[in-house]
Amino acid sequence: MTETQVLVINADLTDINHPLAIGPEPEMFKLAQHNYKSGVWPFPVRLVRPGAKVQSDAAYLASMKLDPKQGEREDIKAIRQARKHGKHSLRQIAETTAIEFKRVKDLVHKYSLPLNNGYWRAEKYNNSNEVIAYQTLSRLCERIDAPEFSIRQASMSNGVVNGYYISWVPGMKNKHD
Repeated sequence: MTETQVLVINADLTDINHPLAIGPEPEMFKLAQHNYKSGVWPFPVRLVRPGAKVQSDAAYLASMKLDPKQGEREDIKAIRQARKHGKHSLRQIAETTAIEFKRVKDLVHKYSLPLNNGYWRAEKYNNSNEVIAYQTLSRLCERIDAPEFSIRQASMSNGVVNGYYISWVPGMKNKHD
């Protein structure tokens, strides 16, 4: 069995032409650990095979950066996925996807992604100045203390629930939060 020959180089300089040591991999690993711990090599070291292309840490980290277009595609994919799972407002999408609200708003506008910006409306039948409006039915249910099924049923015929006229107001197309 042949042992792999490796070079020990200074990780900060990444100069493969001037190695600190050359030898079989297990021995070089032990040597690197010993010399680093004892202070002989007060810098980080790297084991590389002879002839390998060595990048500096800065170049390596730069190669790992996400392409802006790729990041945008991932965000759009997440927005569409959230919409598919019933999140229809910008705020709901931002909360679900953990993408900044402003970024969600910009992407939805930039790519004209369809959103449903309608909302639930409850108007007091004896006081037209008292109007409650929420995008989610559950919030409206909490506010007027009524079960969801009764509000849905009333919204079909603009009926009254707990003293409120209930209706669903469809949002305008391409209008955003």
